[in-house]
Amino acid sequence: MIANTPPTPYYAVIFTSLRTEGDNGYNVMSDAMDELAKKQPGYLGIESARDGLGITVSYWRSLEDIKNWKANTSHQFAQKTGREKWYEDFKVRICKVERDYSL
Repeated sequence: MIANTPPTPYYAVIFTSLRTEGDNGYNVMSDAMDELAKKQPGYLGIESARDGLGITVSYWRSLEDIKNWKANTSHQFAQKTGREKWYEDFKVRICKVERDYSL
């Protein structure tokens, strides 16, 4: 599903990843983090796709909202577990969306 974002400007966090073999609890944690993110101030939506390479883009109202999400203790636990068990490699990019348009 395409996220329904507000008028610009807003911010995007692009998380690109390569997973390790097996689930190892990943799907349960991923679902929990999606639900928790939705409750965070400034959260605007998410888009995600995986076919070998995973790309997840979450949208936020401000850089402060992104910083607060990164500092969330449950999210920090998921990040730590991801580094230890779920990802062979990943990269995070934070961008300011200055323009968007659609069909």
